[in-house]
Amino acid sequence: MTQIVSSVEADAQNSHPLVRALRWTRLMLHVAQGLLVTLLVYPRVKPRIRAAITQAWSEKMLRILNITLSIHGARPAEHTNKLFVVANHVSWLDIFVINATTPSRFVAKSEIRDWPIAGALCDAAGTIFVHRAKRSDTARINAEIHEALEQGDTVAIFPEGTTTAGDRLLKFHTSLFEPAVVNEARLAPAAIRYRNTNGEANYAAVFIGETTFVQSISAIIAQKKMIADITFAPAIEATALSRRDAALHAENAIAAILNVAKPHAHQRFGDAAVALAAQAA
Repeated sequence: MTQIVSSVEADAQNSHPLVRALRWTRLMLHVAQGLLVTLLVYPRVKPRIRAAITQAWSEKMLRILNITLSIHGARPAEHTNKLFVVANHVSWLDIFVINATTPSRFVAKSEIRDWPIAGALCDAAGTIFVHRAKRSDTARINAEIHEALEQGDTVAIFPEGTTTAGDRLLKFHTSLFEPAVVNEARLAPAAIRYRNTNGEANYAAVFIGETTFVQSISAIIAQKKMIADITFAPAIEATALSRRDAALHAENAIAAILNVAKPHAHQRFGDAAVALAAQAA
């Protein structure tokens, strides 16, 4: 964590205070415009037009923050039916990185509703919120995802269930894959990471621990320049897969792109170690 903080502080020195003030102003105006559009325009237009507006708005937001979007791999074709984007989770920025490439309806924890800026935008854009403390909420979530896929919406999930610094991958929760399997959706695994222009990891976007939302935005605005990489692995057909297998395939694909350990491999090693220890005892 100390290394991450030091990296952010070092990068922040490259941004002039006037530049930060201008970015804050432009960001606030852009968010206000986005709220008006989602409240007044979205209910009156077709899904494809909503998707185009969302994509354009997200692209502009990244430009305001001086974040260059770099897209790699097997990017899903536009208007693909029953598309299910599966991504690792580093930051609240991930939502807009994905929307700038593949406009989606997100499945997200209910706490996001309380976030300044992003919470209101996500709510107005039709985000499907999960109450993680309620096991009974799974049926409702699956029904909403099913309806979204049937309507032609792309659905996106962060199955780790929390954020990381992008240097590891957590085991995917399989329950969110149930609607993808039932609806025979096409999974689009996506690996997200943030870096500087010299190729080194940039941790300003990382949203973990006790970091507040305002602190996170301030750290991002303070950066002179940032690159958001999103790399799509080849699509995975969920037909005939169990939800566990679907999660495992997506997990392995993203781990390979990020060049990090596969969570299930760690789990198997841990289980084996426990078994050997028990035998030795």
